[in-house]
Amino acid sequence: MKLALTINAVSYSIDADPDMPLLWLIRDEANLKGTKFGCGMALCGACSVHVDGNLVRSCSYPVQLAQGKAITTIEGLSTDPDHLHPIQQAWLEVQVPQCGYCQSGFMMAAAHLLEENSTPTEDDIKNSISNICRCGTHPRIIHAIRLAAKLKRNEPIR
Repeated sequence: MKLALTINAVSYSIDADPDMPLLWLIRDEANLKGTKFGCGMALCGACSVHVDGNLVRSCSYPVQLAQGKAITTIEGLSTDPDHLHPIQQAWLEVQVPQCGYCQSGFMMAAAHLLEENSTPTEDDIKNSISNICRCGTHPRIIHAIRLAAKLKRNEPIR
């Protein structure tokens, strides 16, 4: 089946099985490798992307549901090549990752949270982001999300 998709503001026309997980289309057909395969069961969040502004786990999201929708991956989180997205900037500032494998999914979940809640508390973050990091960087992730919220609101960070 021929599918028309927009990934990071780039139009794609791809012949694919409509039941194929969006993750594989992003990685293998669009050649965007930032979105990761973690569990394959929509549990860990490593594959998180935005579809029309909604956070989805792309490993279990059939590509046919994404047809005609705007998909944003970690590569498209910042639309200005000269400026990082507040989440990306905060991740660097706090030095969040250890191995880094799950971080693109966490960043996409955090960006979605900040679109919904510009002043999240620690409890808001813990209750909203269900991604898993096996390295245990959760305290730094929480710190980075709170910092990103300040950056997004143009508040001083120190």
